[in-house]
Amino acid sequence: MIELQIELGDRSYPVRVGAGARHHLLDVLPIGVRRAAIVTQEAVGVTVDPGVEHRTFTIPDGEDHKHLGTVEDLCRDFARWGLTRGDVVVAVGGGLVTDLAGFAAAIFHRGVPVVHVATTLLAQIDAAIGGKTGVNLPEGKNLVGAFWQPAAVLCDTETLATLPPREYRNGLGEMAKYAFLGVDGLRDLSLDEAVAACVRCKAEVVASDEREGGRRAILNYGHTLGHALETASAYDLRHGEAVAIGLVYAAEVALRLGRIDAARVVEHRRTVAAYDLPMTLPPGIEPSELVELFGRDKKAVDGLTFVLDGPAGVEPVRVADRALLLDALEAVR
Repeated sequence: MIELQIELGDRSYPVRVGAGARHHLLDVLPIGVRRAAIVTQEAVGVTVDPGVEHRTFTIPDGEDHKHLGTVEDLCRDFARWGLTRGDVVVAVGGGLVTDLAGFAAAIFHRGVPVVHVATTLLAQIDAAIGGKTGVNLPEGKNLVGAFWQPAAVLCDTETLATLPPREYRNGLGEMAKYAFLGVDGLRDLSLDEAVAACVRCKAEVVASDEREGGRRAILNYGHTLGHALETASAYDLRHGEAVAIGLVYAAEVALRLGRIDAARVVEHRRTVAAYDLPMTLPPGIEPSELVELFGRDKKAVDGLTFVLDGPAGVEPVRVADRALLLDALEAVR
């Protein structure tokens, strides 16, 4: 078992990575917890034993259920069971479960502890780490949410063996991102080591900027177009697939701004291709619609902001040239 720590002062917490990590749940529950509300989905098919009184609450499958109505239903179920701040929420599943259950934990009684048992590659290397929680609106991805750090995260790599191929590739989209954030040789590492390397990278960034006031924005590399594509495709495109296209697009934007050269763009394409991920826009999505969606991105505080590669590495950059953005979209059509 690989033991890591997210260093956030009195909100620091452990992350355990390895086969069978879910069986360590009792070890990482907050001290004195009386009961556990286990939140999962039917399709997850992973059971856990928290070692205390518990009840399982099942939420619907599918990104179209990641909305405020599901959060309300879950919180009402918590209330009927009598969940208190002395209890704990345990999210068992992928990024949708950890995002949604984490948000419900953040707002129920103004904050109940949560532990994430991440069962997908995407959740293990990204969604379950760092305290971001949230749900979608029809207008865009993850527009409502809260920062709520978990008490612990268990990344059970044993559960990845049963993932459908497309769901596994969904996580590889986020893994490809880390290749441009300073994590070298990912494809040469064992699965456990690769997951731990991504967690270690994210942990260092989150520790330096917990609430995305600056540097943490680099973790959104590829996500501006990625989130727009998810919304425009009505979530027919998976998150990791959309981020993969977003990585190539971000490279094309950076090229047009003179931040990188053509060889670096080729490197982006080669990395994404090596993970068997898409690199072009799905048919039927209009570039003008995507540019409009860019304006709803959470980074767009003072104009459109993209995370772009450059001489100093990946960093947030304001881009005001709509024609340039449209031209770069033509390069990924």
